[in-house]
Amino acid sequence: MDSSFYAQNERAGNYSLRIENEKIRCENLALQEVLKNIICPSCNGSGPSEEEKHNNLEMLKMENLRLKEEHERTMSLVSSYMGISTVSLLGSKSLRNMHGEHFCSEVTTLDHEHVLRNSENTVSSNWSSGIQEINKPIIIETAVSAMDELIELFRVNEAVWMKAPPDGRYTLHYDSYNKLFPKPSHFKTASARFESSYDSAEVAMAARHLTEMLLDVDKWKYMFPTIVMKAKTIEVHDTGCLGGSLQWMYEKMHVLSPLVAPREFFFIRYCRQLNSSTWVMVDVSHDFIKELQDAAPTRCWKLPSGCIIEDMSNGKSTVTWIEHVQVDDKSLTHRLYRDLVSSCEAYGAKRWITSLQRMCERFAFSMGITPTPERGPRGVIDSPDGRRNLMKLSHRMVMNFCEALSMSHKSNSSQLLELENNGVLITLRKSDGLVQPDGVIVTATTSLWLPLAKEDIFNFLKDEKKRVQWDDLFNGNLVNIITHISTGKHSGNFISIIQQPFSESKENNMFMLQESSIDHLGAVIIYAPIELPAIVSVANGDDPMKIPLLPSGFVISGDGLAYKSFGASSSSTTNNSSGSLLTAAFQILACQSPVTKQLNMESVTTLHSLLSSTVQNIKVALDCSDKD
Repeated sequence: MDSSFYAQNERAGNYSLRIENEKIRCENLALQEVLKNIICPSCNGSGPSEEEKHNNLEMLKMENLRLKEEHERTMSLVSSYMGISTVSLLGSKSLRNMHGEHFCSEVTTLDHEHVLRNSENTVSSNWSSGIQEINKPIIIETAVSAMDELIELFRVNEAVWMKAPPDGRYTLHYDSYNKLFPKPSHFKTASARFESSYDSAEVAMAARHLTEMLLDVDKWKYMFPTIVMKAKTIEVHDTGCLGGSLQWMYEKMHVLSPLVAPREFFFIRYCRQLNSSTWVMVDVSHDFIKELQDAAPTRCWKLPSGCIIEDMSNGKSTVTWIEHVQVDDKSLTHRLYRDLVSSCEAYGAKRWITSLQRMCERFAFSMGITPTPERGPRGVIDSPDGRRNLMKLSHRMVMNFCEALSMSHKSNSSQLLELENNGVLITLRKSDGLVQPDGVIVTATTSLWLPLAKEDIFNFLKDEKKRVQWDDLFNGNLVNIITHISTGKHSGNFISIIQQPFSESKENNMFMLQESSIDHLGAVIIYAPIELPAIVSVANGDDPMKIPLLPSGFVISGDGLAYKSFGASSSSTTNNSSGSLLTAAFQILACQSPVTKQLNMESVTTLHSLLSSTVQNIKVALDCSDKD
């Protein structure tokens, strides 16, 4: 009875559950019908078929695979640029080269004195505050993109680079370049033009030390005094995981003549170590110039340019350099220099490489790394320290001379007095008395064309025995060579101290410190009066930075005509189908007290007469007096 009762209750429960289950099934069917009738606003109810769903899934898988591959390529790129060996070169301590000498510390000591005197490298407060508002990620992206382009351009091939006559220098083939790196023209004027150049050579310095010097703004100016007029670091940016060195910089470049306006660039400098022996440094202009309150519009725009430095494991490096700019400065360049500038000889890669080679060679001679050949009397300075001191003093003289030539352009410390029809430019400026005599300094400069090879002009001007033919200050007397120190393998690269022969009046005896230097692109001969106690001080190893100098001299370069009429043979090129450009710059101290207008004009007249007479003497001695 009890079992029958429980069985009846179980059947009743099962029936009740079946009814409930049926009810739920009916509700589920009803919901499915409702879902079938829902219409999607975007597809009007026509949902994808099974085949479409499958295709869409495959496309998503393919897209996912593509993104994954792109991510891997990006990481590989970052690794190749940044990850193999991360070395922060900016701000590093001076390093010894393979011979143990402190070239970097020597440069720093010299140029820090220079910075204290002129405050050239002090960043404008307006620039610093303005740069803070710039979109820094965009600048980083620009720097990485520029490095990518530069590395591609280093792969020289006839599709991108072509050899330009007459000497086979490389210049960009712009149709090919624009296909690879399309970008709009920065200047819209008809006079704007592109300049591109490529050069490679061996340099006598280890890659790590060379890279360190190129990244330090003071050492950058020290290495290239004939190219870099001013250089400033606006801001150093922390690259974070990218590593390397990233700086925002300002640079003013010049040709050593009053007839060529300087070029100014605001640019990003980015340097990375690619592997244990290779560094890449790229410069590229950026529009952060628009954010700076006291920056004038520039006529120059730097496209990705720079160098790759490969260590050769013998204290030397292979340096490959690319310069690529767009400029609109034809109206600011005198016709005498237009061919030289347009041929890329004035600002191109060859000039940077050649100047770098010359400076590294000069250092090797100063430190005794390269044996010094005997080419003349060594005289009173025989000790290595004395010779090194004299070379440091002479290099400072060269830097001061280059700065004096830059005074021909507007500056806060100089005043343009007159520009005569004969092309003589005269400026007055007040000296601070630290590295030049204290007082008002008058500078006169002029540039002219001569129908001779630059080597012929250089050999004439550097020859002490022929100095009486052009230097009126020596009154026709032959000079005595006190000491002669080689600064390079070429016989024309040397420093000398010369003296006018003894006369009855000791006051008329004069000593001159002179440096002569020549390379493939040009030459300089720079000299300054120096007193005997100063020479003795240098010979004894005293600090050469304390000796005031007021240099004068000459700058010689080609005229660029060989590139304009490259059909001429090399023999005809030296046979007056082209010539050389000579710039002469003389300086005198007007007075050491508040200057009067009368004294100004007397000094100007004296210096103008001396410069004109010297130029005429040179033209007569070289048989060029009747030629324009």
